[in-house]
Amino acid sequence: MVAVPLELLASPLKGGRPLSDADRSALVIGGTEKIRTRDGVVFCKVVAVAEAQVKRDGQVRAKGSPVHHATLGPLEERLESQAGPGVTGRIAGNARLERRFVKGERERLLAAAFMIRVIVLMTLMPEARVGDVIAMLAGDLVLVPWARPWRPASARAAGDWRNALGAVPLEELRDTVLGASWREHQGAGCPGAVTVGGNAPLKAGSLDGTLLRVPDTPGNRAFFGSVGTGDDSSPFPQVRALPLTCCSCRSLFAMPSGPAGTEKAAAEQSLLDEAMDRFPALFAPDWIWLMDRNYHGAARIARMIRSAHVLIRLKSDIPLKRTSEILPDGSYRAELSGDGVTVAVRVIEYFADVEGQEVPEMFCLVTDLMDYEEYPAPELAALYKWRWDGSETALREAKAPLRGAGPGTGPMLRSGSPDLAAQEIAAWAAAVELARGVARDAALAAVPARKGRRAGLAVRPRDLSCARALRAVLSAIRLGHDCYQAVTSEIGRYRNTVDRDRHRARKSKSPSSFAHATAKDTVTRIAPAVITMANTPA
Repeated sequence: MVAVPLELLASPLKGGRPLSDADRSALVIGGTEKIRTRDGVVFCKVVAVAEAQVKRDGQVRAKGSPVHHATLGPLEERLESQAGPGVTGRIAGNARLERRFVKGERERLLAAAFMIRVIVLMTLMPEARVGDVIAMLAGDLVLVPWARPWRPASARAAGDWRNALGAVPLEELRDTVLGASWREHQGAGCPGAVTVGGNAPLKAGSLDGTLLRVPDTPGNRAFFGSVGTGDDSSPFPQVRALPLTCCSCRSLFAMPSGPAGTEKAAAEQSLLDEAMDRFPALFAPDWIWLMDRNYHGAARIARMIRSAHVLIRLKSDIPLKRTSEILPDGSYRAELSGDGVTVAVRVIEYFADVEGQEVPEMFCLVTDLMDYEEYPAPELAALYKWRWDGSETALREAKAPLRGAGPGTGPMLRSGSPDLAAQEIAAWAAAVELARGVARDAALAAVPARKGRRAGLAVRPRDLSCARALRAVLSAIRLGHDCYQAVTSEIGRYRNTVDRDRHRARKSKSPSSFAHATAKDTVTRIAPAVITMANTPA
């Protein structure tokens, strides 16, 4: 480790011109001989800028601790570009620590801002222990000769700090990140935004519920409950969440969450009510929200269409009262009633087939958009397929970092209490959206393809790989890279091939670890069960 006085660092360029992102050069120590070709030079990476502490024998050490210098690299740079400098520190400064866990007076091994960063990074590293997450966040800072020796804190100390922080600081961070994402989508929206309508285009968003497993502790089971069994005997309790996302770039705008509930429809209706109460700005007149068949009721639909627009697929058992003949675009007007409320809607019914193979069910969509000339039925039917991108694909990408956190397959949180689960969910939402924000910046800076279907066209966020974006971000944090442009360039180098109109039968698409059942295995046998004890039939 080499220590250099800050004021001695200088630009080697002619005339002392400062280095820019386009310059591939190292800084030099001013006042020394000019470096020439073939000179032996020691290249050092800037790890920290800290106040020096010189011992009597001449040893040079750094005051402070890694917890005051570590950052989330590109994630934090993205956050500060959207919400201003020092966001994490400001949130940490406002946090009220629970004194029965930590006092927060000695901040050598851990500090509030550092722990907020650890919790966010933890959601992107499911298989890592908390000590490994702390070591990764510190990175090369552990090599600095600090005035007081530093080591990664223990899992117990980290757990105490998590309990002391609680969920509020992470929820404030989440709201800051998601709020910035929503503001970024105002006006024309994201690059390559999915819209419908000619004279008055509407941007498409999607909302759909999802479940996350949590550890089976008495507190989690009592608070969250479980689904799938009538007596709450499911192996793990579950959290239910309702993400509201952009159909085009899969950005996350809000994600209310709560107990799984015994009934999916009722639980998701409660979360939708929360979303409309807490985030009314999301239901804006220039947005149309796509929703699946989990019917939310006429009253909620009426509330949504007061300010926004909807396109909802209905189940076959939801009655519609037809009020018009078939319109020129093939749709018709109808009334949707329930809970003492009647909503006027336009109905689009259609079948889909691929190469002559017809889907054995009819799609029935309802919308509040009554102008069939501005929003014709075929365009709305084509728009509805983007619900899959906005909800299903977005959720699969977002849950990918959570896989491996628990026993068995599938995403799972690691928090053993409801308060810590709320903290972890907020951190997960912030981490995923920050990573998506870095990918959006990468798309804006990426060079269009030179050949292929997208040759010469602007790069869209969905053209870039979410998995590669996460790997690039984690690599930058681990190595301490602070060049945002280098990270976005790495992400923008690789493209997904999208919009290929691929179709597949609704069957299992992943290999099973055991052989598939055959006709022999599924034969129904009618015979009394025989219990054998000690090799003797009872």
